[in-house]
Formats: sequence, C-alpha cells, structure tokens
Amino acid sequence: MVRNMDELKKLQPVVMKQIQTIYEKNRMAHAYIFDGEKGTGKKDVMTFFIKLLLCENVSENVPCETCRNCLRIDSGNHPNIRQIEPDGQFIKIDQVRDLMTEMTMKAVEEGRKIYVLHHADKLNTASANMLLKFLEEPDGEVTAILLTEQIQSILPTIRSRCQHIKFAKIPRLMLIEALVEKGVTHTMASTVSMVTNELETACFLANDEQFAHARKTVLKLVEIVRKNVHEAMLVVHEDWLSTFKEKSDMEQALDLLLFAYRDIVAIKANQEAACAYPDMLQTFKEIALHTTYERLSAQMQAILQARQQLQRNMNRTLLMEQLMLNLQEGYTFV
Repeated sequence: MVRNMDELKKLQPVVMKQIQTIYEKNRMAHAYIFDGEKGTGKKDVMTFFIKLLLCENVSENVPCETCRNCLRIDSGNHPNIRQIEPDGQFIKIDQVRDLMTEMTMKAVEEGRKIYVLHHADKLNTASANMLLKFLEEPDGEVTAILLTEQIQSILPTIRSRCQHIKFAKIPRLMLIEALVEKGVTHTMASTVSMVTNELETACFLANDEQFAHARKTVLKLVEIVRKNVHEAMLVVHEDWLSTFKEKSDMEQALDLLLFAYRDIVAIKANQEAACAYPDMLQTFKEIALHTTYERLSAQMQAILQARQQLQRNMNRTLLMEQLMLNLQEGYTFV
C-alpha cells in the first residue's frame, strides 16, 4: 500500500517532521537507519525522502510528484538509485561489493546517488565489514538508507555511523480504521489490533477461524472463572488445553486473557474506555462492579506469571489449574 503525504504525516508525524527538517536545513548525513516494525511505513517514507533529495521542483519541503525524477523514482527506473534485498538468508559480500563499485563509478546522471539496503540486519559478517569501510569513507555525494525491523542485529560500528530514524508503531485507532475499511468488524478489529501492529497480519488474524475460536475460548473462561472455579477447571481441561496445544498458541491465549482483564480495569476507571473486546462491555462492567483495582492488578500479575512459567516449560495443565485458582479469588459474588 503506497501512502500519500497526508497519510504519512498521520502515520509517522515525528519521522516526517524530522526528514523535512533535515532537507530544509540542508543537514544531510551520508547514511541513515530507518528502524521500525513491519507495517510502520518505512518503505513509503524512504520513497518520500528519496524524492525530496532528487525532485526538481520541491515546494515547502514536499516533492512535486510530477517531475521527471519523481516519476522515475515511482517506476523504479532512476539510474542514480540502487536497492538491495537479501539474497536468500543474507545480504552477501558480492552484493555489497557490486554496490560499492557502482556507487564509486561516475554517475549516469549528475546529482546525488542513493543506495538502499532492505533488511539491513541480514548483512553477514563479511558484507557488513565491507559496508563499514564505505560508510567510514563515503565517496562523493552518496546517501545510504538502511531499513530494518531488528536494529539490534546490525553491527554497533555500522549503527554509530548512521543517523537513526526511529519509526513509531501504527496508532491503534488508525489500524482499527484500516481494518474496518477492509470489511473487518469493529469488534474483531479491536481485538487483533492488540495482538499485532501490522495491517497484513491483522487482516489475516481477523479472518482466521482458529483465531476466532481462540478468542471465543478465552472469553468463555473469563465469564466462568468469576462464578465457579470448578466449572473453570472443566473449561480448561475440555476446551483450553485442547485448543491451545502448541506453546505459541498458549502464549497468544494468555495474552488475549490479559487483554480482557486490562479491559475490565479500563472500564472500571472509565465506562466509555476503548476496549480489546467491545462486545463484552456489559459483562466486563458487571465484573468491574464486583471487584477492586487491587484484585485486578493481582489477577493480571497472575497471568503474567503464568506466561513466564510457560517459558520455563512448566506443565501446562498444572499451570492453568493454578491460574484458575488465582483468578477466581477475590470476587464478592454471593
């Protein structure tokens, strides 16, 4: 999805201001790292930045979108731009060597040369060291843009020679709106937007029958555990453990459970609060009425502790039985 200027400013207001200020004040660095999760607009902002650097008719720090350079950037045919993707698992030394050779040769056209490394965290040791030499001694008017979702995997020596541009997560309300526009119900959009910040993954989850069943199973447990711990144990054995067989499934289920108790806390503080489970509003209001903030805090801590114990490979049946006891304590129902 290619985003326009207004969408980019809404999605990444700080990053867009930072980039336009760099251009306005002519404070160009020779290398940048665009660091952010998948779906945060790194590629679209990169394209905007390149256009800003090469556009023939920039106005008020915005590229014209109609000049020869802007159109060639859109078509991927600008001779002064080179983009590198990992070749298999890594960006290999031959790819970087060819890139450096190309960047040091006389440009086909005058002006700045730009190279982009997608998934820059996939540089292997040899290719990273070769890139490092070029970053230490840039040749002429050359700008590097490194895109990554895993900045900690990039060599510290490379990071220190690049200006870091940090991309924020997509605003949750913006993600919900985008999902609703794609036909997802507001209820399901509200839930999946808590699980992932990436639109494509959120769309998949929203239309996944297995995720819908997981959501239903978690909410069934929330309703039952407050009333009868023995029935909750039955749900754990008959529904929960058979549904969440894999460790990753159990992790996600505990996260969904935690979101439910966060909703209850939010509703207790403000009955108009935006929730992960808006379809559970009346039930959660009732639960909130009969418990305290202290107890809700203890219940959320119990869920977090269960998640930690899962990582330590604790027996899952025992883990869930203990969690049910911890969650059920403290209610004032008669």
